[in-house]
Amino acid sequence: MDVLTVSVVLLWLAVLVLGVMLWALSRQVGVLFERVAPMGALVTDAGPAVGEPSPSFQLRGIQSEAVAIGGPSERATLVFFLSPTCPVCKKLLPVLKSLQRDEGQRLAVVLASDGEAAEHLKFVRDQQLEAMPYVLSTELGMGYRVSRLPYGVLLDARGVVVAKGLVNNREQLDSLLNAHDMKTPSIQQFLGGDASAQSA
Repeated sequence: MDVLTVSVVLLWLAVLVLGVMLWALSRQVGVLFERVAPMGALVTDAGPAVGEPSPSFQLRGIQSEAVAIGGPSERATLVFFLSPTCPVCKKLLPVLKSLQRDEGQRLAVVLASDGEAAEHLKFVRDQQLEAMPYVLSTELGMGYRVSRLPYGVLLDARGVVVAKGLVNNREQLDSLLNAHDMKTPSIQQFLGGDASAQSA
């Protein structure tokens, strides 16, 4: 009986120790989650501010399609600035294709760059981007003050800039759409950070 009693006591002590360890671990996970909260697109101060109307552009895509950016439209517009030589841009292309396919009723995706048309036409064919308008316009990049790639600007149907920023991964690209859906300029501001302090 003495051995059995000691065994039971030791088992209960082990359960209590494990319970305390589990509680401490859960607290540490909570602290870690706060430190690595989701990082949205890196918002810059350059170009039209969030909440301001976008400049209007009447452009022609490299496949001879007419492309209007800014001003009232039937859908929101995501202008995604990229380059054929940008490896991060290429990694995000499947996400953009998915957006075009799944959100096409409420979101237009426009690809934007500058340079020689021949290089970009080859890029469009190689990456199978024919379903998305693709414009080459230095004026467009200057209008939004794009200095790094890949960069996204989301306009609502009124032509107002609702989210923008440097996007290096799918989460940051999604954050532009989430910021629009949550009616907040950026995920950082939604989480209590200062969006104006974020810089590319």
